[in-house]
Amino acid sequence: MPSVLVTGCAGFIGSHLCERLLADGYRVVGLDNFDPFYNRSLKQANLTTLVAHPRFTFHELELRRGSEALADALPADPIDVVVHLAAKAGVGPSVRQPIDYLENNVIGTTHLLEWMHVRGIQKLFFASSSSVYGNTRQQPFREDMNLLSAVISPYAASKLAGEQLTYTYHHLYQLDVLNARFFTVYGPRQRPDLAIHKFVRLLRAGQAIPVYGDGSTARDYTFVLDTVDGIARGVAYLLTHTGVYETINLGNNRPVPLLELIQAVGDAVGVTPRLEFHPMQAGDVDVTYADISKAQQLLDYHPRTTLTDGLQQFVAWEHAQPSA
Repeated sequence: MPSVLVTGCAGFIGSHLCERLLADGYRVVGLDNFDPFYNRSLKQANLTTLVAHPRFTFHELELRRGSEALADALPADPIDVVVHLAAKAGVGPSVRQPIDYLENNVIGTTHLLEWMHVRGIQKLFFASSSSVYGNTRQQPFREDMNLLSAVISPYAASKLAGEQLTYTYHHLYQLDVLNARFFTVYGPRQRPDLAIHKFVRLLRAGQAIPVYGDGSTARDYTFVLDTVDGIARGVAYLLTHTGVYETINLGNNRPVPLLELIQAVGDAVGVTPRLEFHPMQAGDVDVTYADISKAQQLLDYHPRTTLTDGLQQFVAWEHAQPSA
């Protein structure tokens, strides 16, 4: 059975992905550094069912330590495909801490790529972001757009740099690569700093929802299991194809305006939202909108979860948490 290395395995998307890959019959090797961006205990909870699985192994590791640290940690683990999810995430924090983002997301990725080259691992699924499109006016966003002047945050810059690095290793060493640009993933285990998670907590506490701008900004919200399905299909594609270098959007193909989202979250919680308006935040984009036709063609990717159903699943999960 093939073996998949998942970096960032204890995170929101990573833990869901590991569960899916195990269910599909893969061996899974997980890496995570428990970045203090949010509480370590939340990530450890994400790992609870994984660490008990006989086909899952876990290593706590900081990619910034270098490819030698990877070699020391994983001397005997056979790896067929690497899914690289590990990164410092978030537009706003990257504006405040650009060096940390570039060190983690660019230098860390370079160490991983160099380790793959030395180990002779030829298959990579790289998690990029819709942030690379910036405020591109042409919609929906297509993977072949020129993004040279689109990037407007250090986070977006780090992700686009990651894509460029994967091409470098494809060119130099024939690495097979799928770059996937994720579009505002939400669902159970979502990071506590993200909008939907914050909105649910505020509504339960009877507090106002902060609205940055006039509420017309929109995001292509994608349920986590739909994103994970796209990743799993990408892994299968890499295992059965050679000479691959492709970039795809994994989104939902429908932007939801902020005010519409807030109302939908309120409906899911059963509370009428109160709004508190603030200026737009630095680095934020107006709209994200994925053209997913390439992913449909390449991977038969079809997101199926409606916003209403996805929010209900998230609210049920959040309500069940010990701190809820």
